Amino acid sequence: VQLQASGGGLVQAGGSLRLSCAASGRIFSIIDMGWYRQAPGKQREWVASITRGYTTNYSDSVKGRFIISRDNAKNTVYLEMNTLRPEDTAVYYCNADDKPPRSALPVKFWGQGTQVTVSS
Repeated sequence: VQLQASGGGLVQAGGSLRLSCAASGRIFSIIDMGWYRQAPGKQREWVASITRGYTTNYSDSVKGRFIISRDNAKNTVYLEMNTLRPEDTAVYYCNADDKPPRSALPVKFWGQGTQVTVSS
């Protein structure tokens, strides 16, 4: 499974960006999809996730500002980021959990990352 993320860029504080991440390749059944981010000098942190049934969860730092969604037919996950802050600056990575048949556990795949920079 390959994940291709896009939509990053430079935006002023208070602005918005929309990230997209499309999965392709040999896909069995993508269960959960999500977004993580890594700021310079910091560990990668979870941002948001969405199940195949569209249940969403958010980290406290983005709750109320970011919206995660997905299109199961297109195997694509989106992250709408609003009211952006300088501390949201990071490389954003998408991930997808694909579950092969007869496997008890899914396999996690990662995208290549897209840079989001928020200026003050």
